[in-house]
Amino acid sequence: MANLTPFLPGISTKLCGRAPRSEQDKLRDEIERLRRSSLTRLCELFGPWLPLEIFQPTARGLNSRERAFPLSLTFWGFLCQVLDPGSPCREVVRKVQGWYARRDHQIPESGTGAYCRARKRLPLELLHQAHEKLAAKLAAAPADSGPWKNRRLLVIDGTGVSMPDTPKNQQAYPQPSTQKPGCGFPVMKLVGVFCLQTGALLRWAKGTLVEHECRLFQRLIEFFVPGDIVLADRGFGGYGQLAALKQRGVDSVMLIHQRRKVDWRKGRKLGRRDRLVCWQRPPRQSKVFSEIEWLALPEELNLRILRVEVNVAGFRTQHLTLVTTLLDPELHSAQELGDLYFRRWLVEVFFRDIKTTMAMDILRCKSPDMIHKELVMHAIAYNLIRAIMVDIATSYQVSLQRLSFKGTLDALRQWQPLFEADRKGVRTSRKMIGHFYQTVAADPLILRPERSEPRAVKRRPKNYRLMTKPRHEMVVEPNRKYSQKPSKKALK
Repeated sequence: MANLTPFLPGISTKLCGRAPRSEQDKLRDEIERLRRSSLTRLCELFGPWLPLEIFQPTARGLNSRERAFPLSLTFWGFLCQVLDPGSPCREVVRKVQGWYARRDHQIPESGTGAYCRARKRLPLELLHQAHEKLAAKLAAAPADSGPWKNRRLLVIDGTGVSMPDTPKNQQAYPQPSTQKPGCGFPVMKLVGVFCLQTGALLRWAKGTLVEHECRLFQRLIEFFVPGDIVLADRGFGGYGQLAALKQRGVDSVMLIHQRRKVDWRKGRKLGRRDRLVCWQRPPRQSKVFSEIEWLALPEELNLRILRVEVNVAGFRTQHLTLVTTLLDPELHSAQELGDLYFRRWLVEVFFRDIKTTMAMDILRCKSPDMIHKELVMHAIAYNLIRAIMVDIATSYQVSLQRLSFKGTLDALRQWQPLFEADRKGVRTSRKMIGHFYQTVAADPLILRPERSEPRAVKRRPKNYRLMTKPRHEMVVEPNRKYSQKPSKKALK
């Protein structure tokens, strides 16, 4: 009897003399064969974290037909493409062709049209569902630091990503107003929520460049649960954000806004530069809130304002003025809050990993619908790498903070062909995964406590002209140094 493949559900041998099998039995077998498939041997790594059953063919509807790129194959091809920045669609098609050729099936066409159409058929809701389940498992995973006083730590920050300059992208996410039409790129603004213990990207809100980060933050309020502690910079330290979080039973530790003047003579003294104050709701409604939301906030809010010193070897001592809803100085001392807020800097590392290392800084799709799918796929791929790091840290008793995200991703890219070529069984595959884990765990990051790396670029870019007009209006002009002038000999 021919083997039933997860990517070709219609290719099977009829069961002679046996009772018809139920749909649940068929689905269970497809999931198991999906785990053993050579193209998706990464399921041995990612299977415990991803809900693979949601990517099975549907009985009716858009993804029910037998195609060269069914739902599960399209997802894994898209995931491999995101894990390898710069990988074109043609490379994924070649990989699928090799998978079909190994099984003596009809090889799909070499064009990328079928794969691109399959990505368009990939439901965005399924991708969000897969990300939410993955993020929930990763947030509940044990980390080396553990919860801070049995409370979950969440860190928030904003960033921006660009995308190809197409009319549809420009309409959905316009370019900066300071750039001339046709000379810039569409920009999407993002506000992400990360788990501080594991580095997982739990949720995000997207908007245009003109939308304030606090407005995007309002869309994430319902995600927080009572008991969480939110760390953020001064951009989120307004009365509205602090009160909205406190209404949900969520505490926060933030830098005080630069426009708010602090008078250390007011309020109840809790310590040196440590005061318990009461803020009144501003009479002027914030533009971030609607009138109903603004009136629902409490008229006054008890807060704690404190100044802490951050002493890091090799750096200048910094004085930070924090505002927090953690009011008890015995449970939460000023030094503890200062050390806690200093860990907020890790969000910059998280964004660097997903934007620079995984090349999410410049998205590649040419329509907003595909841009949204590409964004979710980057979040899934990023969290899967974080999940592997959590597994390695737990299995080999290595600090999660000392594992390199880029090192793990590079190792996965090099070991992936070995996983795909291995066809000796599940036991051998698990042994190879153990060797892969051991390799990553044996190469921790070196502690450099006094290292200083200013944000400066040493290598100069090539001396190309800046685009000051749309490309179709630019005219090739001779360089001044090499201008085409007749020589003196020719003039004679």
